[in-house]
Amino acid sequence: MLTKVLYGKSEIDVEVPDDSTVIEPLNIDPVENVEGTIKDVLQHPTNSKPLKDMVKSSDTVSIVISDITRPTPNHILVPLLMEELSHVPRENFVIINGTGTHRDQTREELISMLGEDIVDTVKIVHNHCNEEESLTKVGHSQYGCDVYLNKDYVESDFKIVTGFIEPHFFAGFSGGPKGIMPGIAGIETIQTFHNAQMIGDPRSTWGNLDDNPVQNMAREVNKMCKPHFMLNVALNKDKEITAAFGGEVFEAHKQGCAYVKEHAMFKCDQRFDVVIASNSGYPLDQNLYQTVKGMSAASKVVKEGGNIIMVSECADGFPDHGKFAEIFKMADTPQGILDLIHDPNFSEVDQWQVQKQASIQTFANVYVYSELTDQQLKDSMLNPTSDIEKTLQELEESYGRPLTIGVMPQGPLTIPYVENE
Repeated sequence: MLTKVLYGKSEIDVEVPDDSTVIEPLNIDPVENVEGTIKDVLQHPTNSKPLKDMVKSSDTVSIVISDITRPTPNHILVPLLMEELSHVPRENFVIINGTGTHRDQTREELISMLGEDIVDTVKIVHNHCNEEESLTKVGHSQYGCDVYLNKDYVESDFKIVTGFIEPHFFAGFSGGPKGIMPGIAGIETIQTFHNAQMIGDPRSTWGNLDDNPVQNMAREVNKMCKPHFMLNVALNKDKEITAAFGGEVFEAHKQGCAYVKEHAMFKCDQRFDVVIASNSGYPLDQNLYQTVKGMSAASKVVKEGGNIIMVSECADGFPDHGKFAEIFKMADTPQGILDLIHDPNFSEVDQWQVQKQASIQTFANVYVYSELTDQQLKDSMLNPTSDIEKTLQELEESYGRPLTIGVMPQGPLTIPYVENE
C-alpha cells in the first residue's frame, strides 16, 4: 500500500504492507467563503459585542499573532481584522509576533506571513522574552513565578489575540490563551510554564483541557491582562480554514477545541510495533525541536519497546537558536537527560522539549527521516534513516515476524488513542 506522508511543503511516498492502519483526522472541506466566514465571526462573536462596536477610533490596538513555526493564516486574519476596524488609524495598531523563546522573523518571512502592505504600513514587534525593558509585570502566578508580558500588548487600549487550534502535546490544544502565554511572555514566566513538573504531569497531554496544569496556567496569565477579543481558526490537511471562532477568549476557545477534538480523535484497536508519522509538514516540521510533537503523538499508540519513524524535513536544523541541541550533550542516555532535568537546581531554556523527547525515547526507539545529518541525529540520541522501506525491512527481520504498522500522514493533527488504556 502506497501512503503519502506530509514532508516540508509537499509529501513523500511510503510503501507499507496492505494491512497497515492509516491514522488521520476526518477530512474536512474548507469553508466556501473565507472572508464571509471571518467577518461573520467578527460581527457575531461568542459572549462578546461585535468587534467594531468595542473599539474607539482613538484606541491603540494590539494584534498578537503566532510566529512562522505555525500555519496560522495571518495574511487572511490580520487584514480582515484591520478592515473591520477601519475607523482606527493604522498608526494606532501594533502587531506583536508571539515568538515565545523562538527567533525573530526576517522581513521576507514577515511578508510571507502578513503581506507586504501590512509589513510596510503597520508597526510590528517581536516578543523578546529576555529583554526586561520590553516586558511589563502583570502579576504573580500560583505556580510560583512573576508574570511578565510584552509591554506593547499590556499598554495597548484594546487587545486582540489570533491563532489556530490544533491538538497540543502538553497544553491539550493550541490557540486561545496560548497566544498570550507563552507567545508574548517573559523568560521567567515561560520557564515556569514549561518546568519539569508541569510537563511531566500526566494531565498535561493531548486533548485534555479541564484539569491540565499547563492550560490552567495559560488561562491564569490571560486573566491578569486579558485579551478583549480572540480570533482563531481550524485548518485541514492543506492548511485551509474549515471553521472560525471569535469573541471572549475562554468561551470561544472552548468551542473551537470541541470542534477540533471531534474531528481529530482516532481510535486504534491496539498499539503498533511501528508508527510512521509526519510532523504535519511545513511550517511545523522546520526543525527537530518542533518534531517532538509528532513523536509524542506517535508514542500514544506505539508499543513499549517499539519503533517510531518520524518524517520531518528539519530544513531549519535543530534550530541554531536556543539550548535544545546543547542539553542533549549533558548526559549519555535519555534517562540521564530526564534525571538531569528533574534536578530542582537545573533550569535551561528548551528543557521542556528535551524532556518530552527523552521521555519518549525511554519508551520506544525513534528514527528520523530528515535533512539533518546522521551525526546531528545521533547527537540527539536518535536513529537516522534515509530509506524508510529499508528500515521497515530491517525491523521485520529483527522481529522475525510481520510487523503491525500505523501510519500518521498528518502527524500531530491527529490524536490517536487505544480505548480503555
